[in-house]
Amino acid sequence: MTENTDMIPPDGRVDAIDTDYQIGQDNIKMNIGPFGLDIHNRVFLISGLSVVAFVILTLAFQTSLGPMFTNLRNWLTGNLDWFFLISGNIFVLVCLFLIVSPMGKVRIGGTDATPDYTYMGWFSMLFAAGMGIGLMFYGVSEPMSHFSSSLGGIATEGGVRTDWAPLGAAEGDAAAAQRLGMAATIYHWGLHPWAIYAVLALALALFSFNKGLPLTVRSIFYPLLGERVWGWPGHVIDILAVFSTLFGLATSLGIGASQASAGLNYLFGVPMGATTEVLLVIGISAIALVSVVAGLDAGVKRLSEINMSLAVLLLLFVILVGPTMAILTGFVGNLWGYIQNIPALSMPFGREDDNFRQGWTAFYWAWWISWSPFVGMFIARVSRGRTVREFMISVLLIPSAACVLWMTAFGGTAISQYVNEGYEAVANSGLELQLFAMLDVLPLAQITSFIAIVLVIVFFVTSSDSGSLVIDTITAGGKVNAPTPQRVFWATFEGLVAIALILGGGLAALQAMAVSTGAPFTIVLLLCCVSLFKGLASEPRG
Repeated sequence: MTENTDMIPPDGRVDAIDTDYQIGQDNIKMNIGPFGLDIHNRVFLISGLSVVAFVILTLAFQTSLGPMFTNLRNWLTGNLDWFFLISGNIFVLVCLFLIVSPMGKVRIGGTDATPDYTYMGWFSMLFAAGMGIGLMFYGVSEPMSHFSSSLGGIATEGGVRTDWAPLGAAEGDAAAAQRLGMAATIYHWGLHPWAIYAVLALALALFSFNKGLPLTVRSIFYPLLGERVWGWPGHVIDILAVFSTLFGLATSLGIGASQASAGLNYLFGVPMGATTEVLLVIGISAIALVSVVAGLDAGVKRLSEINMSLAVLLLLFVILVGPTMAILTGFVGNLWGYIQNIPALSMPFGREDDNFRQGWTAFYWAWWISWSPFVGMFIARVSRGRTVREFMISVLLIPSAACVLWMTAFGGTAISQYVNEGYEAVANSGLELQLFAMLDVLPLAQITSFIAIVLVIVFFVTSSDSGSLVIDTITAGGKVNAPTPQRVFWATFEGLVAIALILGGGLAALQAMAVSTGAPFTIVLLLCCVSLFKGLASEPRG
């Protein structure tokens, strides 16, 4: 087999790369094994056996692993914070460039391709799979955390914050503290995370739908590696993608279980703790299995649309019965505050606020990056027929604006309750309870809290089944419709990994594994940007 590192021919048609593609298929061909499994042996076996071993060892030594996970998380975020911040900035710049570049005219799937889904269906799947659990968990708790820190003046010089915010907040200045707290929150939910998703999603869609390569992460690197993508370099890339996705999902599932447990305790007095969270993971994973077996259109799409409708209803309720004018004016003010502060917030060096940079931002970027194979492949599968410009605007700018509105409504309402009504429970409750504390003083609290629990659970289900479909695609060498037993295997072990980490260290363990898999995959994403430009350069525009 000859080495071929040339770029895909300029016309970008599948028949022009048929020889290379066939070579690739010969090397990653499917293998029908016991129980009807159809797998890409090396990736599936290494990934599957490693995950099984991790679950067994973590459950066997759970009492001694907690400190190790905490130390691992602290070391990674403390030493690699600059790397995560610089990488996040690069991804944003790449996406903004593609919006204004002539490359924005390239159409995913070819010049004659048409969209497979309506905008409503597309956005529903995007939000349900992308950030649903995180928005529910952090929608109140993160704005309140940053507001409280700003109100006290984290790093002060004569009573004025000097760490990152050019606006400055005198200690005890509630209005300035709210501006700073909301700007810091939006920074973590705005352009940067969606740029991370968009880069990988566009690359996967381009090389699958336009170049005719398998829908798997290794295909992105064909312009850089040539035929080697079908050998061990490609195997390593796909295995990293599997680990990254699995542990990123486990973090989200653990957070979702924590919040659902808190909500059930608030409404029905169900005991909180690891036992309840484990039972929730088991029950919800069982529901996810049903959706996984049903497939993308019948399962994930339907649940996503239901959840999207419930989320919009809850958002509108908070806006209408909460401090409506403050929310509406705050949306513009918070967006402007975010724009003003983003250069200082994204600065990787020369800042004094280690907790914000390492404890919040570095973890978030690693978490989003660990999610990127899952969300990126999921977005890629449902984005055929969109132009690159349409794709980037939709995936980058519109969801960012929606996150600003969500955080403004939920976080702004909670801060208003604390500042204007003296309601201290919303600030003093645990992170997982703050959403329910905020809803408690609004009308129909029992109903809205129940809806919030349902939202968390269904976001949990859609994340699990979407992730299972994506991991299954990667471990099947890019085959989209692999046999059902494989999807069941990955859905089951997603839940088992989450359970193992909950018992082996709780939130610290979940965060540690998300960061440890996100760090190496950041390098993969940076190289992905180079390959993406090479791929787009060979595509017809218009």
